[in-house]
Amino acid sequence: MIQLDYKSSKPIYEQIIEQMKFNVMKGYLSPMDAIPSVRKLALDLKITPGTVAKAYQELERQGVIETIRGKGTFIAEEIDIKQDDAKIQSIRKKLSTEILELKMMGFDKKQTVELVKNVYDEI
Repeated sequence: MIQLDYKSSKPIYEQIIEQMKFNVMKGYLSPMDAIPSVRKLALDLKITPGTVAKAYQELERQGVIETIRGKGTFIAEEIDIKQDDAKIQSIRKKLSTEILELKMMGFDKKQTVELVKNVYDEI
């Protein structure tokens, strides 16, 4: 369900969040599907439970998962991810850096937009 890239500069908890959202978006996980407990996922991934707990807390804060006391953790029945202005600013900054790189390689606006469309469609 989740594959970590230990060589990536992206923190492990962010990789868990990203992949969990991807699995939901692609329909691999549906509303009210059970997901592994913090301890189980930590054991499976060979990481500390605190890292998984941090990812789960953020996923719960974003409304992607919900914990039902005594039953476990599940994909939220209704996922309502709200716009996060701080996250948008962070993404905008990353996009600016990457678009600058494309411009330096000679990409024009049309080529850049086409590349972004292709990546968007792949996801």
